[in-house]
Amino acid sequence: MYLTRKGISEAGIAIVKEQRQLRKEKILTNPAFIIGLAGFVTIFLAAMIIPMFHSTDPNAMAVTERFNAPSRVHKFGTDEFGRDILIRLMYGARVSLWVGSSVAAFSCVIGTIIGIYSSYFKLLDHILMRICDALIAIPGILLAISFITAFGTSSWNVVWALTIVYTPSVARTVRASAMVIKEQPYIEAAKVQGFSSFKILWKLILPGVISPLVVQASFIFAQAIISEASLSFLGAGIPAPAASWGNMLQDSKLVFSKAPWTMVAPGLAVVICVLSLNLLGDGIRDYLDPRVKGGAKK
Repeated sequence: MYLTRKGISEAGIAIVKEQRQLRKEKILTNPAFIIGLAGFVTIFLAAMIIPMFHSTDPNAMAVTERFNAPSRVHKFGTDEFGRDILIRLMYGARVSLWVGSSVAAFSCVIGTIIGIYSSYFKLLDHILMRICDALIAIPGILLAISFITAFGTSSWNVVWALTIVYTPSVARTVRASAMVIKEQPYIEAAKVQGFSSFKILWKLILPGVISPLVVQASFIFAQAIISEASLSFLGAGIPAPAASWGNMLQDSKLVFSKAPWTMVAPGLAVVICVLSLNLLGDGIRDYLDPRVKGGAKK
């Protein structure tokens, strides 16, 4: 039986519609993706919108309003300097989201470059992977503190310190995926046809490592937020008086018994944000996994 041009066109449209429907079903039947995305978007929008409707300076002190419990005026109460916790929480969310996204972006870009070139050139593989192994052997928080101690405390130094911490794991993930792709027949065919190494790496191998890279980026985003909060809590992160979740937790540890709300709000913010990003990462992984259809593995 021969199909006419019109028949082929209709068949192609039907296939496209079916693929769209399958993608839609994978999203709608993926509770981790939906819950994670909803939680992350809520935090992001709150951090962007709430400060726009409040002219309160997050660092403005009002000694007469110290340790006010949550009320209609101060939804989350005030801290030991009379600063509104809700406003500081939203400005701290901006800092945490900026640090997390910057670390995820920089570590993925640098790690991808290292991983792809290591997978293709043996000499670079021996050099770069041994450097990555050495960095992975050092506890991440100690490596970050060492970097910040050497170069000083600032928001950008926190970003670069955490980028150094997470880049090796990205490089190893990309290298592992690229090594598998490099052995595929179409890569050998490209070599025979005279494709340059640059074209093979960035036109043929790179698209195959995007899926695991996107998933890992979401997890690094969450881990970077925890690490930034930990560094700030230890006094090696975002310098005061700038608001960050870690700084707020550090300030609240001495007054927790007197004003527990000063710790509850930033603590819950960290938990909800990290949990949302982890769920989002799990959802993206399931969505990109071809073995998962309609929310169940086949």
